[in-house]
Amino acid sequence: MEKFFITTAIDYVNGAPHIGHAYEKILTDVIYRHFTQRCDKHFFLTGTDEHGIKIQKTSAAQGMSPKELCDMNSQKFKDAWKALCVDYDKFIRTTDEYHEKVVQKIFKKLVDKGDIYKHSYKGLYCSGCEAFLSEKDLTEDGLCPDHQKKPEIVEEENYFFKLTKYKDAIIKHIKTHPEFIIPSFRANEVLNQLENIEDISVSRATSNVSWGVPVLGDSEQSIYVWIDALSNYITALGYDIDGDSDQNFKDFWPATVQVIGKDILKFHSIYWPAILMALDLPLPEHLFAHGWITIDEAKMSKSLGNVISPTSVLEAFNIDIPDPLRYYMATAAPCGKDGNYSDEDFKEKVNAHLANSMGNLLNRTLSMLVKYFEGDIKPEFLEKNELKEKALETIKSVKHHFDYLEIQEAALRIIELVDATNKYVTDNAPWTLAKEEQMEKCGVVLTNVLQVMTVIASLIYPYCPNIAEAMAEQLSYDIGIKLDNIDCEYIKAGHLIDKENIKPVFLRIDSELADKNKK
Repeated sequence: MEKFFITTAIDYVNGAPHIGHAYEKILTDVIYRHFTQRCDKHFFLTGTDEHGIKIQKTSAAQGMSPKELCDMNSQKFKDAWKALCVDYDKFIRTTDEYHEKVVQKIFKKLVDKGDIYKHSYKGLYCSGCEAFLSEKDLTEDGLCPDHQKKPEIVEEENYFFKLTKYKDAIIKHIKTHPEFIIPSFRANEVLNQLENIEDISVSRATSNVSWGVPVLGDSEQSIYVWIDALSNYITALGYDIDGDSDQNFKDFWPATVQVIGKDILKFHSIYWPAILMALDLPLPEHLFAHGWITIDEAKMSKSLGNVISPTSVLEAFNIDIPDPLRYYMATAAPCGKDGNYSDEDFKEKVNAHLANSMGNLLNRTLSMLVKYFEGDIKPEFLEKNELKEKALETIKSVKHHFDYLEIQEAALRIIELVDATNKYVTDNAPWTLAKEEQMEKCGVVLTNVLQVMTVIASLIYPYCPNIAEAMAEQLSYDIGIKLDNIDCEYIKAGHLIDKENIKPVFLRIDSELADKNKK
């Protein structure tokens, strides 16, 4: 691949981050880290959405200015992603001055082009969605289906974007690019929504929404969320409406993958393509709409008291590194489907996969190498076998799943390789070979396992970067090797490790050693 550019949705900062936000960022980071293993030019963008009526109301209720609320909560998102090892290249805030100026220019260009016009309007407005809804969008009780609240009737003169002008072009693009919307079953939802699409409001009267980007030449209007928020994907790269864009924009646009929640797919698959078409810019290659995360099979809700912060799981289980939570969340659901978090399942899954199967495999193999051969790999131990062939096939399989953004499925292939390697150890019983003084055969078995462990370290790295690096250190392995260059023959003859350098890469959550209070 020549380049890889991935984005997340930008999070609204009227509150602190929760595990739903973390799910998207972890998922995106896992995808990003995998593709850094396959290409040299890559970029990861995330950020926060900081304008609109909800910020205005929340900040007033808390006795602070909108900017103070944005500054406080935006930092909470940054801190959370740092704690979870979300390794983005840029964090954009829509209150950034450069972003606001480009948004104003984009708006003006579309006005000058005739794609934005002023119109008096009366409609149903959901402040939770920051969107006008039609009667057909509501439940039988007249509620917003996502927020379960009755929209307010809003009547004002706003600027409207000619979404209907681009309707046919968007339909054609979706039908001729089946890979545009992932998973593919979401495409039909979008096509159904396009049937009765109308022009959309892209400004609000400042008398109602004062916290926003002002419309150039019209002090009575603020630019509404969609032109403002969606444009972050190009303003962050240095897009310039006058044609003098930064090199990042030239290098990375269009985006390779834009990761979003299924609830905002409409805005990204209809509004966003139309805006890009109006600007004569290419569309992103893939829109990946992930599902939601429930808590103990219940939707997260403040009223239920089941909203979990991103780092509270790590604190509750006394975990020093975020890898267990990263692994659990990234594998919580098949591509595009909903997933669930529960404490018991979390503990059971990460103990089984990361501690018992993978971590213990490395630890006991290295320990036997030290016990029987003083940590040395002898030349006669190096040979090809079916296990190493399976490892190379697993690389191909994992790459295939990532190409289709099947992140859970890719992890299953990795764990299958771990399980196959454990079975290889059990079947060949190197401890028995040593007891029978079949030392060369014993050394071959151990070396084969360690060669495969280098592959496992590379493959698990996107999910568990800290664990993978700890594995690589004990194997004297370069974790930065591109996947295409792995040959499963990295470990050479010579001294590999001493006893004092063998350490568990991940302790079981319920292990006495893992409990800080017992240390």
